[in-house]
Amino acid sequence: MCIVDTNINLMSEEATSQPHLTREDEIDASRCAIVAVDTVIFTIKNNELCVLLIKVNHGYFKDSWAIPGGIVDINETLYDTAKNRLEEKTGLKDVYLEQLYSFGDLGRDPRRRIVSVSYFALVNGEKAELNKTERYAAIEWIPIHKIGKLAYDHNAIINYAILRLQYKMEYTNVVYGLMPEKFTLSELQKVYEIILERQLDKRNFRRKILSIDLIKEAGNEIGVAHRPSKLYSFKDKKRKIVQIF
Repeated sequence: MCIVDTNINLMSEEATSQPHLTREDEIDASRCAIVAVDTVIFTIKNNELCVLLIKVNHGYFKDSWAIPGGIVDINETLYDTAKNRLEEKTGLKDVYLEQLYSFGDLGRDPRRRIVSVSYFALVNGEKAELNKTERYAAIEWIPIHKIGKLAYDHNAIINYAILRLQYKMEYTNVVYGLMPEKFTLSELQKVYEIILERQLDKRNFRRKILSIDLIKEAGNEIGVAHRPSKLYSFKDKKRKIVQIF
């Protein structure tokens, strides 16, 4: 990343109040890193944790899979770039989106010096409509255990995102980003088990979830002949600290 030394020559009161930039203040673009944003987008499909991948359509990594991202526009914040790319790829707004980590190893992009600020997002796969464009050859939800060698350092980014997600699941309510509007307690427990990669005791899980004021009853399952399960929904979808385990 290029850091400019802004030594300002103070001028007389009669002169303009605008600072005068010296030659040393000029930016040599060839020596500066480009800032990009890459977003790991998670969902649950067929009882598996999946991540959204795109297939590169051209250039050095042609035909390789990668996580979606893009260069930060001069008029965009990092968060806006991540949010806009997420909406472009999935059509979704107002989802759980959080900054993850910065990846800036030398050579992570063989074409030029690029520093990536990574984010991760949680979406309900049933609502996402994947949008393919000419910029990439394909876009798919890929189960994390089927991910092969990706472009750039995107394997490392995904691995870091999985660890962060597992950590978040234990002490926050971020699971709401993966769930439908209404769900059973069994469905909620299954999502926790998929992400944490371990089985949970049914009785203890239900007692804990119902005791932390996280969800509310939302009727019963429809179209079930015998003893329909209760449905639940989240009381709100704001990030909060909630000790689950």
